[in-house]
Amino acid sequence: MTSRLNPASGHPAEIPEYPMARAAGCPFDPPPALRAKQQEGPLTKVRLWDGSTPWLVTRYAEQRALLADPRVSSDVTRPGYPSPAPVTGSSKVSFILMDDPEHARLRRMVTAPFAVRRVAAMRPAIQKIVDELIDDMLAGPKPVDLVEAFALPVPSLVICELLGVPYADHDFFQDNSKTVIKRDATPEQRSAALGRLAGYLDDLLGEKLADPGDDMLSQLTERIKSGELSRQDAARMGVLLLIAGHETTANMIALGTLALLEHPDQLALLRDADDDTDGERLVASAVEELLRYLHITHNGRRRAALEDIEIAGQLIRAGDGLIMANDIGNRDPEVFPDPDRLDIRRDARRHVAFGFGVHQCLGQSLARLELQIVYSTLYRRIPTLRPAADLEQIPFKHDGSVYGVYELPVTW
Repeated sequence: MTSRLNPASGHPAEIPEYPMARAAGCPFDPPPALRAKQQEGPLTKVRLWDGSTPWLVTRYAEQRALLADPRVSSDVTRPGYPSPAPVTGSSKVSFILMDDPEHARLRRMVTAPFAVRRVAAMRPAIQKIVDELIDDMLAGPKPVDLVEAFALPVPSLVICELLGVPYADHDFFQDNSKTVIKRDATPEQRSAALGRLAGYLDDLLGEKLADPGDDMLSQLTERIKSGELSRQDAARMGVLLLIAGHETTANMIALGTLALLEHPDQLALLRDADDDTDGERLVASAVEELLRYLHITHNGRRRAALEDIEIAGQLIRAGDGLIMANDIGNRDPEVFPDPDRLDIRRDARRHVAFGFGVHQCLGQSLARLELQIVYSTLYRRIPTLRPAADLEQIPFKHDGSVYGVYELPVTW
């Protein structure tokens, strides 16, 4: 790969800005500029809002290698960390932006409810939620906004039940979580939204300290009582799980449905799958392929190098920032042949939609189960489901770090 240094000055020249905007065309594909960078090579420099020039990692193999490398840090306060916005006191949201051993210590406190067996036991409850929401849709007027009527309530109800948060307050945390992930929110707006969420959960923790229940927040109060966890850190943990537990899955439900409606051959395979082991395998395969194909987190996974690292013919120096553009990593033709084609029979389990290494998504088992139940139920119960607006009329989320649609009018 040729140098991007200006020979006269020794400074980076003609470095593109990141994030790179999507062009008109398929709304499910990564920006064409990212594809161009991937074709140039696995690593290239990009310029951020603050003038810093981290490495953009575009290919799958290098992304996995660096995400698993102990010489890179997830700590947002590290020099060189490529933050998508100014770092404030509220930027360090629980363990997600920490390194081991503190990351591992805090993560272990909330691992048990997301264990595969514990999550599998939630299937009947999640199936009931999905069926009741579909019942409500079928009994109501048409067309209906699938986001408001179905995609948001499913994961919101699930995470509220898991954490012990009253669902009656879902509008409050949805409004604030939208501000947190909105790309053009000011640091002050983002900090205020996080503060409101943390304050709300701190109050709820206070109630559960006095009267614990059978939920995750109540379990965290035991850690507070034993001195293992501060009340502030427990509230931050709750904020992280509340936001991550419904925003990402809600967007995958709506955007995945739209992608399937735009690919009727794939939708037919899924809708007509037999209710047996082979059918279950196809549903699971469809979930993995949609996660690969859509990959809705579009800020990239960000790290800072702690030591010099040689990879793919490049020298990453200690203090350099790293951005793993996982949306284009999941479209690497070296790993996923014909990567821009949606094929629910493809073996896409190796995707990096949930990250890789010690920081990979804690709630991935729960997300997979929710999506499997949704994708195996919605299209069978409403086999004539179709968009009630042209693709060009659907408002996509180009202004946030989590991609999706603001509305999805559907009818049947």
